[in-house]
Amino acid sequence: MSSTSTTLETFHYDNDIVRKFGVASLAWGLIGFIVGLTIALKLIWPDFLGFIPELSYGRLRPLHTNAVIFAFAGNAIFYGVYYSLPRLTKTPMWSQLLSKIHFWGWQAIIVSAVLTLPFGINTSKEYAELEWPIDIAITIIWVIFGINMIMTIMKRREKHLYVAIWFYIATFVTVAVLHVVNSFEVPATLLKSYPIYAGVQDALVQWWYGHNAVAFFLTTPFLGIMYYFIPKAANRPIFSYRLSIVHFWSLIFIYIWAGPHHLLYTALPGWAQALGTVFSLMLIAPSWGGMLNGLLTLRGAWDRVREDPVLKFLVVGVTAYGMVTFEGPMLSIANVNAIAHYSDYIIGHVHNGALLWNGGLTFAMLYYITPRIYKTKLYSIKLANVHFWFATLGAIFYVIPMYWGGITQSLMWKEFTTEGLLQYPNFLETVTQIMPMYGLRAIGGTLFIIGASIGAFNLYKTARQGSFVMEEEDEAQAVINPAEGTKEKWHRRLESKPLQFTGLTLVVILIGGIIEYVPTALVDSNVPTIASVKPYTPLEIEGRDIYIAEGCNNCHSQMIRPFRSETERYGEYSKAGEFVYDHPFLWGSKRTGPDLHRIGGKYPDSWHVRHMYDPTSTSPGSIMPAYPWMFTDDMDKESIPARINALRKVGVPYAEGYEELAIRDLEAQANDIMEGLRQNGFDEIEGIQITSDKQIIAIIAYMQRLGIDIKGNVNPWEELPSSERIQANFKPQTEE
Repeated sequence: MSSTSTTLETFHYDNDIVRKFGVASLAWGLIGFIVGLTIALKLIWPDFLGFIPELSYGRLRPLHTNAVIFAFAGNAIFYGVYYSLPRLTKTPMWSQLLSKIHFWGWQAIIVSAVLTLPFGINTSKEYAELEWPIDIAITIIWVIFGINMIMTIMKRREKHLYVAIWFYIATFVTVAVLHVVNSFEVPATLLKSYPIYAGVQDALVQWWYGHNAVAFFLTTPFLGIMYYFIPKAANRPIFSYRLSIVHFWSLIFIYIWAGPHHLLYTALPGWAQALGTVFSLMLIAPSWGGMLNGLLTLRGAWDRVREDPVLKFLVVGVTAYGMVTFEGPMLSIANVNAIAHYSDYIIGHVHNGALLWNGGLTFAMLYYITPRIYKTKLYSIKLANVHFWFATLGAIFYVIPMYWGGITQSLMWKEFTTEGLLQYPNFLETVTQIMPMYGLRAIGGTLFIIGASIGAFNLYKTARQGSFVMEEEDEAQAVINPAEGTKEKWHRRLESKPLQFTGLTLVVILIGGIIEYVPTALVDSNVPTIASVKPYTPLEIEGRDIYIAEGCNNCHSQMIRPFRSETERYGEYSKAGEFVYDHPFLWGSKRTGPDLHRIGGKYPDSWHVRHMYDPTSTSPGSIMPAYPWMFTDDMDKESIPARINALRKVGVPYAEGYEELAIRDLEAQANDIMEGLRQNGFDEIEGIQITSDKQIIAIIAYMQRLGIDIKGNVNPWEELPSSERIQANFKPQTEE
């Protein structure tokens, strides 16, 4: 052994960045939980908090998901990485400056979400709702984090990379690929863009991203955290190194294929659905391998779980991970998916993971790290245990009612009488039946928030009684190279080459994505065209964008599956060719209200006026919120030319120069609708005068367009001269 290898080198860990991310995670978590409780209460009392547009259900729901995923869990990931990575590599982070830019940049991105989502500025794509300038900022900050992490690994004093670092590398690489590919969009204005993908392709890319955002943002980094903190807290080595290897490589290879299981029975090509199902079922093996590796690490330490809140949260978190990763493959089985999809069961499923897996590991880290960086003991173990039980019981009160309600809901959708008629033809009956479950969910959310608040108080008191160590001193030997002639196994050699390790990880995660997407993009037969399907008119574009801004797709799907119950209730099932001009797709993932794909022509314009102003006037007992501001807020006509131009760039066949005529045609169609309302005495509602430039007119235009291209219904304005002028500006679609 060389002399340099026995020399101890002194260095310091940066605890300040760790503390910053910990405080941010806890603070944003409480905010995200409270927003979640708010929208849960809105499903019980739709008028809760009045008719403030920025606090409507549709606008707050994406704020809640972004706050919990990227603010609470995201900051928790960085909290764990910035604490564990330097200690595993025996070196401080490569650049304190990059660490600070990363922290403040990430918080600025979260603030930008707070300043855009409640104002209706969103893309509608789940977990990717933020608009294009923020997407660019996310890319920059993520790359800064990655550079700092990779460079820290490069200057390590430990030759081999511990398993937790493998998962950190996979997280960085895969999230970067997912975010960039899913964010390919053409800006129309500063805060409005359209994805380059349409319909079926957009759905495939979105759920390739959406499923793997769960996989590589809410799973792999937390698995890395599990592999670090369970051995530390239990003072035991990881159960099996070999199992870790199998767990890591099989998980990252298989996970990337599983996205299509979110689209079973949709217009997605059958081969893609089947592929997603097969790989989803395979996922149970590596997922449970990781869970068992974590739990078996506790062998000989289970007696400490009774008293140690850190181990309590870790055990429940890993157990919840096992439950959720069993459910996921089961939900990808077509017959099971037919019952669960679009129901509240899925809401229970994702919250089981978010509250107990991500929440459990986050609180375990907070209780483990805080006393150590403040050189003190936890203020109160009793309070930490109280927090644990509030969190666990809160999650149970949340998840089980959603499971129960979701199954009830789905079975009611599908039930027929002995005469062959729908037992519950009115969709609203299937909502009012499960209202008690919504109440229990709100109780569960309240319990979880109380627990988190107790935890925040406990951690605050812990910090106050301790003395913060800004730079924690440590020492280690320089990198020890193996003795000459020593032969290492292939994986140990790979662990000593972080760049090759990162490159191989990239190759492994790209395989599935490329094989699934390329045929759908290049083989025309995957998306058969329909000659009668036309692009949206300018007024319909405006209505569609308002629909997206209000988050209507959070409660309504636009995808009728080929089930007897759905075709009886809604009409002809949805075809792939109907969505070729949909940028973005709006198939939805949850039905709190009925599917809308065949709503066009079903009701007169006056019905939509009443329904949007007061849903209970058309649907007694409805829990849909009212949208009175649509009757006073003007349409955004000025940006229509820019939006037409952007849509042409992504492939919608508007004629060159049509943007110059678009406002004229928008106004002509709006006047047609307004004249019809006036003739029927609906130009005023409760003292509010409706005019042709209000948002409600655009929403009516969009609603009346949905599904009419192939079902033969005719809009009230279909034969009017203005409509003829509008259609003349579209290039004909190529027939199959």
